[in-house]
Amino acid sequence: MSVADALTTIGPLERETLGERVYGHLRELLMAGRLAPGDKISLRATALALGTSMMPVREAVSRLVADRALEVTPNRAVRVPVMSEEGFRELTTVRISIEGFAAEAAAAAADARAIERIAGHEAAFRALGSQPVADLAEAVRINKNLHFAIYEAAGLPTLVEIIGALWLKAGPVLNLDLGANPDRLARSGAIRFHAEALAAIRARDGAAARTAIVADISGAADFIIGRGGLAAARNRA
Repeated sequence: MSVADALTTIGPLERETLGERVYGHLRELLMAGRLAPGDKISLRATALALGTSMMPVREAVSRLVADRALEVTPNRAVRVPVMSEEGFRELTTVRISIEGFAAEAAAAAADARAIERIAGHEAAFRALGSQPVADLAEAVRINKNLHFAIYEAAGLPTLVEIIGALWLKAGPVLNLDLGANPDRLARSGAIRFHAEALAAIRARDGAAARTAIVADISGAADFIIGRGGLAAARNRA
């Protein structure tokens, strides 16, 4: 999916609290993997797609640059950062620790409504995997929603905020996994790991929930590094 196509999924915004809303929508695109490493962001095209003036877009982009979710290149272009393999390995290590803990906490704290939400996202992701030609952009989005449904079930808002900051950096890179090719979803192992995480949370088995989420994160990272996805993104940028 191109940057322009991704932006059109948002639609024009209301004028009320415009800067915040532009920031929130661009943040969601990054976290949900709708933008890939090296993608360039045109402020003018973004404003046009969202039906806003340039000012709220500039404000939102400046905040995302401060968050290190976007970067300004020497020629003043704005783009999604391209991560080195070393940086990605570090990010993966941190994610494994923090998100594994969140999954374990969710197994202890999740109520019936939270489990129902998790189950809905798990079923939607599994259904995509059974399609002859899966919508990979949608798979990346549902993957994000499923993970955050699990983390929010822990009932620790500060923890979810920390994980959100990690996903601002991780989301675009995950585009290199589930968005890799049409049959990647069925072969990724993510469907099995998600099902195991859901079963563990239902069983109040914190250790098993942590193991499933760690396996999901590790499997995606191994695939991205193994296929040279980070190097390909650098070349494209």
